[in-house]
Amino acid sequence: MKKNFVKNLTFLLSLMILISFNAEIYAQENTENKTKSDFWNRIQFGGGLGLGFGSGYTDIMIAPSAIYNFNDYVALGLGTQYNYVKQRNFYNANMYGGSIIALFNPLTEFQISTELEQLRVNRTFENGIESASQNFWNTALFLGAGYRNENVTLGIRYNILHRDRDNIYAEAFMPFVRLFF
Repeated sequence: MKKNFVKNLTFLLSLMILISFNAEIYAQENTENKTKSDFWNRIQFGGGLGLGFGSGYTDIMIAPSAIYNFNDYVALGLGTQYNYVKQRNFYNANMYGGSIIALFNPLTEFQISTELEQLRVNRTFENGIESASQNFWNTALFLGAGYRNENVTLGIRYNILHRDRDNIYAEAFMPFVRLFF
């Protein structure tokens, strides 16, 4: 069932991008004096940084990304992520990977997003006597919605592939802040 949902979602996203791309080609053909630098005017860079420190706890995350705005309604982009988490005498993890994101803005202030994320997870659990290591790929497919004000979007996203076991996210719902400049 999840396989069909992912196929259908992929088809819908591809169709949305194709329609947007065709509209963009039509607009370019009907506009005179287009410059080659227009491509770079449609690129936005952004991402996230995270730092968390506590008594014996460290969490450092960096996640740069870039999107291409096909028009005022549709954007598509790529991102990378690295996350280091350590809880002294208990847990240590390195997570790294990438993502593909599609953004749809039906209204200026409202944004719908779909993000497919693939992370390699290397983690070790320690209990003082022994340790256990796990190395696996974690796939997440987030569907999100948020309020957008210029370059900043605040919202919530839901990981439709979330499983309580063998997952790096504690919950399927996650708030987000998205910034592109």
